[in-house]
Amino acid sequence: MAPSVQAAVPDDSGLFGWWRVADRPARRALVAAALGWALDAFDVMLFSLTLASVIKELGLTKTQAGALGSVTLLGGAVGGLVFGHIADRFGRTRALMASVLLYSIFTAACGLSQTLWQFALFRALLGLGMGGEWASGAALVSETWPAKHRGRALGFMQSSWAIGFAAAAMVVGFVLPRWGWRAVFFVGILPAFFVLWVRRNVEEPEVWKAQQRARLAGGAAVVSAVASRFSDMFRGPMLRLTVAVTLMNACTLFGWWGLNGWVPAYLSLPTTQGGIGLSTETMSWFVVAMQVGMWLGYITFGYITDAIGRKPVYVFYLVMASVLLPLYGFMRVPLVLLLLGPFVAFFGTGFFSGFGAVTAEIYPTSIRATAQGFTYNLGRIASAAAPFTVGRVATTQGFSAAFTIAGIAYLFGAIIWTWIPETRGRELS
Repeated sequence: MAPSVQAAVPDDSGLFGWWRVADRPARRALVAAALGWALDAFDVMLFSLTLASVIKELGLTKTQAGALGSVTLLGGAVGGLVFGHIADRFGRTRALMASVLLYSIFTAACGLSQTLWQFALFRALLGLGMGGEWASGAALVSETWPAKHRGRALGFMQSSWAIGFAAAAMVVGFVLPRWGWRAVFFVGILPAFFVLWVRRNVEEPEVWKAQQRARLAGGAAVVSAVASRFSDMFRGPMLRLTVAVTLMNACTLFGWWGLNGWVPAYLSLPTTQGGIGLSTETMSWFVVAMQVGMWLGYITFGYITDAIGRKPVYVFYLVMASVLLPLYGFMRVPLVLLLLGPFVAFFGTGFFSGFGAVTAEIYPTSIRATAQGFTYNLGRIASAAAPFTVGRVATTQGFSAAFTIAGIAYLFGAIIWTWIPETRGRELS
């Protein structure tokens, strides 16, 4: 009798063992969501990186420039809500492709702007795609990776934002001094070609396809049940949880956009306008250094939360950000800012790796993308005040006071975690 042969089970130990045990659809889903998010960052952050030049050429005040940033976030909030529904109804990959096309086209259109109002319109439409990409991408990754490795997978997806941001900084450092800020935005059309790869290589998650089959088989009864489950977000104990997650996200996004929406301008504006006075090339490398810290923050957050839980790590990151960001605003020595910047970005951004996992582990498949889009982007509506507020305070009180306000927002976000439970290890329903 021949001895039985057992199939080898891939080893998930080690730094990248979690990647080896994943199947091909899961890997492709993560690559697609990560690249989409990186390209999203590339397009969205071109504005912050060119802000000093835009202010000068269009004759904007800091308040007006901040308002343009706020318009983008409001567009992102609407996009997240709309594309969350599209992703639940028509598929994660379709929503992902549509959002990438949207932000690519209107990033390039920003380079054609001649007035404040034209710029505002294009930034709002760009924001629709920005918000839509996160909702569809987070759902795609959450539903293709097991609970054991979900935090790490979402951490790698989120970390791609730092890569896109760094790429944008390098493009700005090369293109802007030679061809001006308009040429920088024209480069933003390139992510549109990524859609072709997604269409050919990325499948819908099996859990979503099963939900669709059940919906088609059940007809009106299933549609009614889905609507009922959506309303459950606002009933009983779930109402308090939905409110808490949304408020926590509003506070953290306020702090993030208060920091990242203005740091490039803070570094490159002349000292007479409250800035540090760095050249465009030097500012770009300062931002790249911050993205190294940001990327490490994203990655380590995913690993640590898979090991010890979402809640304690989230709170620790937010408290550290609330301390480091005001300190960054008080520093005026370029070398100190260069060294401190990666630590500010590490703690002030890394926690976002956990938001997709927490919300995925709270809400069911039928409304997961909708709920993630709702809690993320309703929070984004509130945080849309950040670029305007920081610009206003920077004008009247200086950047140190403006960054202190953003730091306080991080602290409030940490306090709100009192009402959010631990979700590590939950299997998706």
